[in-house]
Amino acid sequence: MATPDRNTTDRTDHTNTTTTTTTATERSSSGLAFIVGAVVVVVALLAYFLFAGADVDGTNDVNVNVEGAGETAGEAIEDTGNAIEGAAEGTADAVEEGAVATD
Repeated sequence: MATPDRNTTDRTDHTNTTTTTTTATERSSSGLAFIVGAVVVVVALLAYFLFAGADVDGTNDVNVNVEGAGETAGEAIEDTGNAIEGAAEGTADAVEEGAVATD
């Protein structure tokens, strides 16, 4: 007897393959470059000041004289003294007015 068609099984392969592609984006490291640049500048400045042949023995001392400051300084001292004297008198007057005699 012949096998009917309804008893046959479809044996088709149904496997799926998934492919994942990962792409790496290049990141900019400008922050790190800025920090490294700042460190290089600081080291260069320190090297310049340390090795520039600065005069260590003091032969290039600078003397500065200011003339005419005596009169101005004297006036400033006198004005300061007058301000202090006025403040002291005002404080003494306030204390005398606010003082209450007690028995």
